[in-house]
Amino acid sequence: MKFYDCATAPSSRLVRIFIAEKGLEIPTQEVDLRHGEHLSPEFRAINPYGTVPVLETDDGQHLTSTQGCWRYLEAAFPEPPLLGTTPADQALIADRVWRIDLDGVHAAAEALRNRSRGFKDRALTGLVPVAQIPELAERGLARTQRFLESIDGLLGDSEYIAGDSFTAADIIALVTVDFAGWLKLKLPEDAVRAQSWYEKVAARPSAAL
Repeated sequence: MKFYDCATAPSSRLVRIFIAEKGLEIPTQEVDLRHGEHLSPEFRAINPYGTVPVLETDDGQHLTSTQGCWRYLEAAFPEPPLLGTTPADQALIADRVWRIDLDGVHAAAEALRNRSRGFKDRALTGLVPVAQIPELAERGLARTQRFLESIDGLLGDSEYIAGDSFTAADIIALVTVDFAGWLKLKLPEDAVRAQSWYEKVAARPSAAL
């Protein structure tokens, strides 16, 4: 296998943490997004979408989404389980991951990509230039703040986002909280359960990646 990564991309970090939690060592190639390496003909031959992460499997298949990478790794290396073992657990984790991706990751990306100079004409990922819309940056900030305020509710009385075990739902929630930090947003001070959860998952060795 081979992993195409970018140290600064939250999408790649989602897979880096997953790989580390599985205890795997996969050869990695850094892709320089800042200087447009992902748009080069060479990289587009690997991923026509021009995005990271990419996981190259042993049979030469290129998986170009976080979900694709996660599902392959979970099936190939079941222990420790990060996507659930029972139908109920798998469904809950998938449900939480979808919600966090939509309300958290997409919201923070909307804010960052529509206001950062580094994303001029790159407001959406992919090959086609897309102009920034300042109003979407403001909407993204508001959406991200609402997501941070919702984590207490997602946790409820559970130790982790999807129950009593660390799963992919915690990975994406952790990455989203850190991503929100780029926007100078953080968990509410009075969100006691969320603060405790964050301290615990951020202390895991994989979180340093």
